[in-house]
Amino acid sequence: MSTAPDTAPENPRESTPQTVVPHTTPLPAPVPSQVTTLVDGFGGRWTTGILAAFLQGGDGGDGRAEELGRLDRLAGDGDFGTNITSALDRARQALEAEPPQDYRGWLTAVSRGFLGTGGTSGPLFGMFFRDLARCCDTGEPTLAEFSAGLTAAVATVQRYGKAEVGHKTMVDALVPAARTLEAEVAAGSQAADALARTADAAVEGARGTAALLARRGRASYVGDVARGVLDPGAAAAAIVLQAASAAQSGTTVDTGWVTA
Repeated sequence: MSTAPDTAPENPRESTPQTVVPHTTPLPAPVPSQVTTLVDGFGGRWTTGILAAFLQGGDGGDGRAEELGRLDRLAGDGDFGTNITSALDRARQALEAEPPQDYRGWLTAVSRGFLGTGGTSGPLFGMFFRDLARCCDTGEPTLAEFSAGLTAAVATVQRYGKAEVGHKTMVDALVPAARTLEAEVAAGSQAADALARTADAAVEGARGTAALLARRGRASYVGDVARGVLDPGAAAAAIVLQAASAAQSGTTVDTGWVTA
């Protein structure tokens, strides 16, 4: 005799237990952010920080150009401090005459200030800032754009200066800084943290030049006399990147390591 019910249930889904299949598919790893945007007004804040860090008076900064000139007199031809002062004075006058509207305008003014300066480092810094100015078309760059600009700028400095890491030049600060920022962007780091580590890498590279025997520039002519002296170009490059970090985080530039 059949035991089947006489009528079908009104809602089959209510009468049939549903099997819950556990979700075992691994979730995809977070994708690092590539669009971390630098703070509004970054170009102006960075430029203002650079001027204050190197020039005396008016901006409440450290005015390190004079100290860098002293270092250059110990190991080079002694004109570095004068050249960097002239370049940034020229940039400041241009900025006061025609205030820029965006990041590119600020950095272009700094670039032109250096391009109009003599010596070896003046044109190199001019091209360095020119490449950084071109890293974005309008507004402020993303961190990834800034990193790409820094990498391009360092490549330009090396192409024209013919210097490698270990030659006791600005490259000793710039190369580790560019590599650090590339790694920070790839890891999806926040802009303030990434630029702080970039500046630290630059400072470490610049401090390391004191132990090196110069292979490029005027310091290469004096041999062991330059040992124990920071390379002024490397120190200046590190201060520039410290100013970038400070512009993003809203802190001040600490250049005390130059005389420590």
